[in-house]
Amino acid sequence: MRWNKIRLAMLLVLGLPCTGLSQSAGDDAYTRYELLEPASASFRIVYDVTAVTPGARFFFNPIRKGSEARDESVLDLSTGQALRFEVVSGQEARDAGHSTADLETDYIQVHLLHPVPEGGEVRIRIDKTYRDPKSYFREGDAIVFDRRLGIKKNIVVLPQNYELLSCNVPSQILEEPDGRIAVSFINAYPVAAPLVVRAKPLPRKTDSKQPSGGASPTSASTITRQAPTLHDIAFPERARQDREIVYFLNPPESHSFRLYHDYTESKEGVARYVNVVRGGSKVSEPSARLLDTGEALETETLAREQARKAGLIGDDAGPDAEVVVIHFPAVKKGRTTRIRIEETYTDPSRYGLVGERLVWRRSFGRAFNDVVLPEGWYLTSSSIPATVVRDEDGRVRLSFVNGRPDTIDVLLTARKR
Repeated sequence: MRWNKIRLAMLLVLGLPCTGLSQSAGDDAYTRYELLEPASASFRIVYDVTAVTPGARFFFNPIRKGSEARDESVLDLSTGQALRFEVVSGQEARDAGHSTADLETDYIQVHLLHPVPEGGEVRIRIDKTYRDPKSYFREGDAIVFDRRLGIKKNIVVLPQNYELLSCNVPSQILEEPDGRIAVSFINAYPVAAPLVVRAKPLPRKTDSKQPSGGASPTSASTITRQAPTLHDIAFPERARQDREIVYFLNPPESHSFRLYHDYTESKEGVARYVNVVRGGSKVSEPSARLLDTGEALETETLAREQARKAGLIGDDAGPDAEVVVIHFPAVKKGRTTRIRIEETYTDPSRYGLVGERLVWRRSFGRAFNDVVLPEGWYLTSSSIPATVVRDEDGRVRLSFVNGRPDTIDVLLTARKR
């Protein structure tokens, strides 16, 4: 999972050279498909992707064979600035630096605002419309979207006034603010998801008023006094979540682990990130950098009373609470900022040795979580399904993907080789 970005992150954390990478896109990419009028056989694609190859000046987005592209535009997500691009052949893409470009495929060649910085990344949004009758078509009175999706995080939005008949990939079902129905999922498998979505028009209503937000399960007039919170029921789109975390376990006798987590801030005026350390953990060696530029950021660690007096936490924080504060340039209107925070935690209650076994237990709230075992240890059990690989240095890596909007309680055990 997320191998290009994970590999680059490991190289940076370990101080190793970045070699052998052709064009590398972070696997945090997210694609939104909006199905247009069925007779058009067209759908709009909004593709958020991260270029992570240090020094890269271009990003190449393939135009799938059989699809006719139009209405393309590209934005730099950090600045909101429009980017220059052109459609090129596979050979032209190779000549421009994409060494593995398919010679039979055309590409959108995006001119990045600046080369990908060492220790950083460049985030872009590609907006385009495809016409593809083989992927989007009518079947009787229904419409069908049948497309293999290689990107891990996706949402497909039905046309206005259509209801969902079926979806073959386990997905969240969401209602857009304008009433359109959408299916959203994270693909945890190493192959493209063979998505098939079927829908049909809703019966025409005499009242043309459309929902203005999340649907209430019943009308306001029928809600009882005992259940006023039905209006407040809501859940986030899991695939849209953009926080990731990787844990590098130190020898279990130390009870410590190094971690990094990535975070995107989009709210105008925000100039700091406040990380409240989980109870039972002690933090040390915090650092941070602005991934959009690679530059180091100022950090400070505050005790509970300092953080409380500064208005960073409430009175409900535990007596031993620690807070790491990361300062960055205030987010400007129409821009976003992505930062990476690195810390070492010591947590004897959740990580250590039990006899000769390494035992790790921690709940994960993010959609994407990786754990790397110490050097010389082999995995013996994992309570939650994960993919397992060996990193280039031989360490065992587990990748947990949780497409549900809740936490998972992970228990790992390992033994020394």
